[in-house]
Parts: sequence; C-alpha cells; structure tokens
Amino acid sequence: MTIPRLGEAVHPSPVPFSIDENTHTPAEVQWPGGQVPAGLMLFEKAGPRKKLFFDPQRTRAAIVTCGGLCPGMNNVIRSVARELRYGYGVESVVGIRGGYRGLDPAHGHPPCELTEAAVDGIHKEGGTMLGTSRGPVDMQVAVEDLIRREINILFTVGGDGTQRGGHALFEHARRRGHALAVVGIPKTIDNDVSFVTRTFGFGTAVEEAVRVIASAHTEARSVDNGVSVVKVMGRHAGFIAATATVASQDVNFCLVPEVPFALTGPGGLLAAIEKRLEKKRHAVVVVAEGAGQELLGASGETDASGNLKLRDVGQYLRDACLTYFKSRNQEMIMRYFDPSYLIRGCPANTEDAILCDRMGRHAVHAAMSGRTGLVISFLHGEFVHVPLDLMDQGGRRLDTSGELWQAVLSSTRQPTRFY
Repeated sequence: MTIPRLGEAVHPSPVPFSIDENTHTPAEVQWPGGQVPAGLMLFEKAGPRKKLFFDPQRTRAAIVTCGGLCPGMNNVIRSVARELRYGYGVESVVGIRGGYRGLDPAHGHPPCELTEAAVDGIHKEGGTMLGTSRGPVDMQVAVEDLIRREINILFTVGGDGTQRGGHALFEHARRRGHALAVVGIPKTIDNDVSFVTRTFGFGTAVEEAVRVIASAHTEARSVDNGVSVVKVMGRHAGFIAATATVASQDVNFCLVPEVPFALTGPGGLLAAIEKRLEKKRHAVVVVAEGAGQELLGASGETDASGNLKLRDVGQYLRDACLTYFKSRNQEMIMRYFDPSYLIRGCPANTEDAILCDRMGRHAVHAAMSGRTGLVISFLHGEFVHVPLDLMDQGGRRLDTSGELWQAVLSSTRQPTRFY
C-alpha cells in the first residue's frame, strides 16, 4: 500500500539507526490452502529513515487528541513530544487544545507549548492533558490556522472519525499547496480498527474489566440466587467482553454485538440464567454495550462524532431479570456494574504504556521522513504504515468462528446462541 510523500527526503537523520525503505509486512499472515493470494496487501514497515524531508531546525509540529477518553493518551503525547525534541532536535512542539475545535480560532483555546516540563509525569495520569471533543471542524479554516501558525506536522490521536478528519486535513492542505504531514495514531478502547491488531488502551480496559468481574463474582456468590450483570465497552465489537471473560474464568454468560440473542423462550438467556441458579445459586453476565440492540430498537440518533447512539443494554438486562424472576415468584438478588467511564479515565498499564511509546515514536519517524496521510498500526507484531483512506472500509469485528470466541464458549459453557 503506497504511502503519500511530501517530496524528496534530503536532510540527514540524527537518529543513529534506520530501516530498509523496501521492508513491508503483509495484511494477513494466514491464507486458505497456504497459497499467497494474488491481491495480497503489503504495508510499509514503520521506523526511522536515513533521510528526512523536514529540516528539524525549521520544523514546527502539533499534536491533537480527539473523541472519548482512553488509557494511554498522555503517554502518546509525551512520547511524540520527546522524540521530536530529543530524537530529532525539533524545538517547537505544540499541543492543540480541545480536539479539532482547537484548530478553529473562533472556538478553540490557543495551543500550548509542549516543553519538557509540560509533559513531565503526564504518562502517570489518565485522560489527556490537551483536552478533547467530538464533532467536525471546518477543514478549510483548520488548514488556514495551521498555515498561520507555521505548523508542518500534525499528529492526530483518535479513532475512525478522527482519522477521517485527518485524511480530510491532508487533502485540503495538499490542494492548498501546504506541505503538511498528517500522521494518525489510532485510539479506540474497543480494539476494532481495521488493519490494526492492537490499539492502545485495550489492554488496560481488559485488565480493569477483569477486576470489576472479580468483584461482581464475589457479590453474586455471597448470596443465594445472586446475579451480577457487568456492562463493558464495545459499541460494535465484543473484544473487551470476550477477552475479559477468558481472562477472568468467572463469567457464565458473555454477550457481544456479533452474536444476536433472545431473552425469552426455552432457549433464551433468562431461562439459561434460571437453570444456572438451580445448579450453582449464582451467575455472572458480561455484556458489551453494543450487544442486544436489536431487542431495544435503534434510537436513530447520533452523537457529535456521527456515531449511532446506543440504548443501554445493561440496564435493560438488569430490569428484564428482575421482572422475569418476580413474575415466577423466585428469589433473585441483582447486582449491576457499569465501570465504563471509570475504565476510560484510567492511566495506561505497563503493556499499553510500552505500546503508546512505540506508536508515538514511529509516528514521528514517519512524519519527519515526509510521509503523510497514514496511521501507525501495530499489525501481526510489527509496526507498519497504513494509508488513512483505508480507515473508511469499516471496523474490525470479533470472529465468532475464531479461537477467542471458542475460548469464551469453553470458559462459560454457554450455548453458541440463545434463541
């Protein structure tokens, strides 16, 4: 996959090592029948290059964070700023405050200089020191603001919508004749970005979800007929719910967006919970926020980022369980857990901290070499460059015939479908 370049790289790089320009990584590593497909995608490997497009002494870079909070955002900001300053000698690195709104002088706050003192210790804190927002910005206004501030490089930290915005900025700048490197660092706690095996924040989210599940299990088994319902993140993909279920081994029912389920009837979820209580006297249900939306009815409303607003499946399940057992005159003690915002604001764990640092530094390497219109991806154990326009091809989903979902079924012993 070809990555756009702003021009010929002619400046020697101060980074003491570099990679071969022609190193690539395949999009897939397993092929049916062992035959390499004719249309195999090859992604350019990330890393420092021998020559730079930008003269570090004349370069000004900016970082913007957008969308919802996610563990590791401050880690990325710090690593990008420090690699620019100490790896390449870029003296001016600024943070755009308040998300893309910060690129509109009429609505945003002035950028802040990301000095060593400004980023010192921020990786130990959750959230983002720059602030964030949802929603679009007038791209023409944003590009003119970047030109006025003499910004040559923009790092966009965010999910699909943020990266689509980054692609639009890249296209507007190119039409304007401004040499702007736009490099995205994909951020989604749900781990559902196409052509990315692991997004930062996912590991922390799973770890924190497992802690909540442990408490939910304790609550459920400490009373007769105790049922705990735990709602976790996952708008369209059940990676957090499934991974936390396997890690915990205390979950009895795992519900994800990829597998529709019925509540009522002899094969429905409520009957399965009732049978579980007859045998074990307690049950733990983990549900991804996007599961069961077909039962609730779509609201049709969207948020500022254009995402469809979901109905609360966690509270729906809680109320349905209470109504079901009350109608049958059966005792049932309900405990409901929704740790979503507690998890989003957590600092990154060790695994995510390392991933954030490496993604941030690879983003700097790509930008300084003059590459633009790309995101940094961690794919099959390698860091690669993925063109921004591939972000419009839809997100990644849990493979219900794959190993992870089979592990969920083995751990929970739930049926393949509730119907």
